Amino acid sequence: MNRHFTSTIKPPAQQGIAGYWFIFKDQQLLVIENEGSTDVPWLADPEDLGIPVARQQYLGYLDDESPIHCFSAEIDNGTDPAPGISFQGLRSLYGRLPDDLFWLAGRAVQIVDWDRTHQYCSRCGKPAQTMENERAKKCSSCGFTSYPRLSPAMIVRVCRKGPSGPEILLARAHHFRPGMYSVLAGFVEPGETVEQCVEREIFEEVGLRVKDVRYFGSQPWPFPNSLMLAFTAEYDSGDIVLEEEEMDAADWFAPESLPQIPAPISISRRLIDDFIAKARQPAI
Repeated sequence: MNRHFTSTIKPPAQQGIAGYWFIFKDQQLLVIENEGSTDVPWLADPEDLGIPVARQQYLGYLDDESPIHCFSAEIDNGTDPAPGISFQGLRSLYGRLPDDLFWLAGRAVQIVDWDRTHQYCSRCGKPAQTMENERAKKCSSCGFTSYPRLSPAMIVRVCRKGPSGPEILLARAHHFRPGMYSVLAGFVEPGETVEQCVEREIFEEVGLRVKDVRYFGSQPWPFPNSLMLAFTAEYDSGDIVLEEEEMDAADWFAPESLPQIPAPISISRRLIDDFIAKARQPAI
């Protein structure tokens, strides 16, 4: 069930209201496991689990008619979980947590990390104060204001008409697990549009020129703090020439002969699944 989430920094006026607590030790989320199910703890206070928190934040609430309040918090690395609870990486929790709680956990881990790493001003080093009216911190001395970091990145599906029908460009980066291929992606550089990033990254990584770049969708990607902007593009010219420091392999694939591809968690899989669905549509 995907419930509507409203982001806000102002917690409920009444103290001690129970809600979901996204509690992290480093990058791992505290979860409760019971009879084969995995869930985010529902608490009025983390102290109910005997866990002292170093910092905490209010995230917002699920459902407009009956608000379900959501909080994030960070604990010291030396804290050990009580029986029945554990700390686990977010990737391993995909498909085990409800979708809305999984993506809220992705939001929470970024806010927790930002809060931890911005206790002091990056300009002058003096203490930074959390602002009351927006998700930001302001230096108590020089007034410099900082916001949670977000790194825009593009991800693109490139297709062409092959000898036997439509084909998709898939590649393997050196850091991929063995056998897995995906569509290409890269971070946006200062001063360029996302469309320019698409063209640059494709040419840099595989030596191809593309055309007809079109927006497909977006996805927050909290590994560590990206916003993935997805596009589709058509092959224009060139032969595959790998950027060997980053890429291990790349090739064109027909829908019936795809290699191992990413799990459904990612927008890269949505791009590939959309290619498969369109390739299988009967010609008019």
